[in-house]
Amino acid sequence: MENTNTELNSTFRGVKIHPNAFVDPSAELHDGVIISQGAIVGPDVTIGKGTEVGPNAVITGKTQIGNNNKVFPNVFIGLEPQDLKYKGAPTEVIIGDNNTFRECVTINKATDEGEKTIIGNNNLLMAYTHIGHNCELGNKIVISNSVQVAGHVKVEDKAIIGGCLGVHQFVHIGYLAMIGGMTRVDRDVPPFCLAEGHPGRLRGLNRIGIKRSGLMENKDFDLKILQSTWNLLFKSTNVMSDALKIALNSNLDLASTKLCDFLKDSISKERRGPMPLIN
Repeated sequence: MENTNTELNSTFRGVKIHPNAFVDPSAELHDGVIISQGAIVGPDVTIGKGTEVGPNAVITGKTQIGNNNKVFPNVFIGLEPQDLKYKGAPTEVIIGDNNTFRECVTINKATDEGEKTIIGNNNLLMAYTHIGHNCELGNKIVISNSVQVAGHVKVEDKAIIGGCLGVHQFVHIGYLAMIGGMTRVDRDVPPFCLAEGHPGRLRGLNRIGIKRSGLMENKDFDLKILQSTWNLLFKSTNVMSDALKIALNSNLDLASTKLCDFLKDSISKERRGPMPLIN
């Protein structure tokens, strides 16, 4: 389909739209945006400066994409959620800056009026990743090839998710968590933890990830306290609720407090609960 939007081309500096792409005249493209051959950009889309949209990608719906993102071929962003409850509400997809979406990534908009699917900054979503409706991804997350993320999933900053796996709806994946490939992720994965297996089980702390993150230089972080807290929560004879009470009455560092707060939320009635420890 040939693009006839010459007014848009003259309004913004350095915008490049391939003759065989289509950009709706109502779309908002900022300086330096590149739209490649066969790509389609819908009427309610805003794309920030320096973002590149690859061949045959489709960006539609009420979608806002920030600056310097790289959208590879055949990526689909902002299409209707795969949710039978969806009734046509003009929901949103909000994407930050400096993200990379590799080939055939799909990101669905939210389900109900006023809701959003949100992706932060500096994330890498590898080929064939699916992000379902109402998901919320933080920053500096790596999601490997062929990961299928169901609706209402939350992924915190710096999490790493291995390839060829599914994440159950409403699951919460914590800060600096690392999940091995082909794991069945049907429960919450606490921050700083390693998880793998089918069904998924916790293996311990993500010590290598913690060291690489720079946390060791933070005066408010103490790996010994975090390990001691983790042992109390997962390896003691106390049930989780009692272990949390003991931990929260202790002298905790910043990371241990974050871990306890996550688990307190995870064991509430509204959530599925944390992934158990491997036997």
